[in-house]
Amino acid sequence: MRTHIVAVGRLKRGAEASLYEYFADRVRPQIQLHEVEDRKADDKSRRKREAELITAAIPDGATIVALDETGRNITSREFAKRLSHWRDTGTNELVFIIGGADGLTDEIRNKATLVMSFGKSTWPHLLVRGMLAEQLYRAQQIHAGHPYHRD
Repeated sequence: MRTHIVAVGRLKRGAEASLYEYFADRVRPQIQLHEVEDRKADDKSRRKREAELITAAIPDGATIVALDETGRNITSREFAKRLSHWRDTGTNELVFIIGGADGLTDEIRNKATLVMSFGKSTWPHLLVRGMLAEQLYRAQQIHAGHPYHRD
């Protein structure tokens, strides 16, 4: 199963990039990161334009997980279980979507098989990439029975 992250904005050098790279480099197979951005869009059209760019980056037939503050807060074990289910039932492309500062449109959330959250707090979208990569790595270690994750 190929795992993609479609994220609004460009990850530059710094702490957020280091965090993402630290965990993403450990996930097998490698996560494919697709960054989308339209700097020319004005405030009124930004979310709509981001939704168009996100939609264009999603592979055909992909299972979609949207990260959104209104989503379900699930445990790491439940996350690992869902990944196993998708892998074992023939999901070829799994896409995680991280919106920009204005969040995701209803259109994007409605396309998602799962809308999930990393808690009730609002996190910087660049930091969420690292948090997601860590959860993907943690799920991999849970599947392997590795002690990285303890109950």
